[in-house]
Amino acid sequence: MAFRLKLVPTTTNWDFFSRWKLWLGISALLIVIGFASFLIQGLNYGIDFRGGTTIRTESTHPVDVAAYRDALAPAELGDISITEVFDPTFAADQHVAMIRIEAQEGDEAVTAATIETVQAALRVIDPDMKFPSVESVGPKVSGELIQTAAIAVILAIGAVLIYIWLRFEWQFAVGAVLALIHDVVLTLGIFSELQIKFDLAIIAALLTIVGYSLNDTVVVFDRVRENLRKYKKKELKEVLNISINETLSRTVMTSVTTLLALIALFILGGDVIRGFVFAMIWGVIVGTYSSVFVASTVLLYLGVKRDWSKPDNTAGNQFANVDA
Repeated sequence: MAFRLKLVPTTTNWDFFSRWKLWLGISALLIVIGFASFLIQGLNYGIDFRGGTTIRTESTHPVDVAAYRDALAPAELGDISITEVFDPTFAADQHVAMIRIEAQEGDEAVTAATIETVQAALRVIDPDMKFPSVESVGPKVSGELIQTAAIAVILAIGAVLIYIWLRFEWQFAVGAVLALIHDVVLTLGIFSELQIKFDLAIIAALLTIVGYSLNDTVVVFDRVRENLRKYKKKELKEVLNISINETLSRTVMTSVTTLLALIALFILGGDVIRGFVFAMIWGVIVGTYSSVFVASTVLLYLGVKRDWSKPDNTAGNQFANVDA
C-alpha cells in the first residue's frame, strides 16, 4: 500500500478573503518598517558594493577555509570572504583560494601594510604559500555595481509584467507585479533591519525569489482562468477561493520541500552562502504568502473578463466588491 504525505487535506474550502484587510495590513506594516529601516540605517553592503581588495593565494596544501579565517581573525580586518577556486587545469597539488577584504574606514582600498599583514598571517599556515595576484575595487566601481544590480531587478519585474499581460490579462499582470514588488521590498527590509551583509549573491537571490514567486502566482492564476470559464455564474471572490483551494496542496508541498533543502543549507552550508540562503528562505515564505493574499486580492479588486470566447468592450474596467 502506497504511503502519500499530505501537508493539507485533499479537499479544502477555506475562505482566504474573509480577513483580507488583516493580511494586507500586516504586509503594509512590514513594508513601512522595512522602508523606515532602509532610510535610517540603510543596507549593510558587503565587499562587492563597498570596495576592497582581492588576494589570490596558491598552496600545495588543501585549502582550509576555517584555518584561513582563524589566522586572519586577530588582524580585525572587518568583512572577509574566503572561497576556494576549482579549475580542471590545476595540477593535483595546486590549491587556490580567493580572499576578499573590505576597504578600511577612510581608505578606497586595502593598504599595502594590511596586505603584508594578511600574507604574513597566512604563511603561518603554509610558509611556502604564494600570492600570484592582488586586485583592488574602489568605491566608484562598487557604486556602478549597485546601479547595475537595481536595474537588473527592475528589468526582471518589468519582463514579468509584459509576460503575464500577454499570457493572461492586464489585471493579472498588475496583481503579479505588485506581489513581486511586495516580496522584493520585504526582503530588502529584513536585510536592512537585521543588518545582514548585502552583496551580489543577495541580488542573485532576489532574482531567484522573483522567479519562484512568479511560478506560484502563475499556477494560481492558471487555475483562476480555467475556473472563470467553468463557473460563469459564480462571483469572482468565490471563483478565486475555489482556485486557491484547488492549488493549495501543490503550493504548500512545493514551499515546504524547498524550505527543507534551504534550511539544511543554512545550517550546514557555512558562512559563505548563509546570506544567500537566508534570503531564499525569507523569499519562499513571503512569495508563497503574496501569491495567495496579495496577487489574488489585487485581482479581486480589479475584476476580470469572465469569458474569453466572446468579445467584451468593458473587460477589465469593472471592479469587484470585497466583503470585509
